[in-house]
Amino acid sequence: MGIHNQEAIKQLQSLMENVDERQKNTFQNMHQGYPTETLTRFLKARDWNVAKAHKMLIDCIQWRVENEIDNVLAKPIPADLYRAVRDSQLIGMSGYSKEGLPVVAVGVGHSTFDKASDKYYVQSHIQLNEYRDRVILPAATKKHGRYIGTCLKVLDMTGLKLSALSHLRLLTSISTVDDLNYPEMTDTYYIVNAPYVFSACWKVVKPLLQERTRKKIQVLQGCGKEELLKVMDYASLPHFCRKEDSKSSRHHAPVKTENCFSFDHVFHQQLYNFIKQQAIIMETTSPIIRQGSFYVELPEPDPDDAKIAKTIETEFHKLENESGFSNSVNGVAINGH
Repeated sequence: MGIHNQEAIKQLQSLMENVDERQKNTFQNMHQGYPTETLTRFLKARDWNVAKAHKMLIDCIQWRVENEIDNVLAKPIPADLYRAVRDSQLIGMSGYSKEGLPVVAVGVGHSTFDKASDKYYVQSHIQLNEYRDRVILPAATKKHGRYIGTCLKVLDMTGLKLSALSHLRLLTSISTVDDLNYPEMTDTYYIVNAPYVFSACWKVVKPLLQERTRKKIQVLQGCGKEELLKVMDYASLPHFCRKEDSKSSRHHAPVKTENCFSFDHVFHQQLYNFIKQQAIIMETTSPIIRQGSFYVELPEPDPDDAKIAKTIETEFHKLENESGFSNSVNGVAINGH
């Protein structure tokens, strides 16, 4: 790390000494004993501009305080609703990389977001983030004896269709929550099973991304198994990467519980049980805190993110209008980085 970057961290540390007690407590929940590394993430997200990173961090802390984010892991979604969310917002954790980073799998193509209201999808997503940051990553850090503060994401594009436009607004809101409040938490994005519709959009979206984001994205051939085995063991491969002829990330897993999107998968069972236990503890120790209900004020999308969303929408409509173009566009893989 250069002298300039070290000075930027010192300046931001000094500015953070002025926060009040409640803000200090929520910052401790964020950094989990690693404040310097957390400050570094926000500085990276604002290209090492101390003033902009300070504003971003203070805005994030205020968002956490106003929306009681510190308590979100004590507010379980009713089990039937949580199962519905898991069936339609496909995300899970399949294992760890050889370097000890959690491997997060996302079923982009088959996520339908049509079995619950938007607030539950947002709540579940934030709970996943908080569980990662406050349970999974600290445990990985302790196990390996060195700081682990990021994850790998494997994005399955199987089944991506033009109908995905219908939930672009919700996805943009969730992406904005991540960008503003959980920056630089992903080391690498691996995109697999990419159909033509993704290839067409990627060509126009890629130039709009910031360079540090572009460098993190790798588009792999087919299901990406061979490339992913260089960074993780077979046991940690998401189920949709385990065989070349995988047809669906949702319905063709060899064993039900190997599907890390499923509510019945060990990761989601551990997460859900942890939240239920935290709710019991909170009821005992802090009965005045609101239980169950959770609503987050969604931030306005960053202008650049809004531009990207609009570009995707425009490109989808172009594809839709092309003569003979089918709404089902699976099966065309692409290479590139």
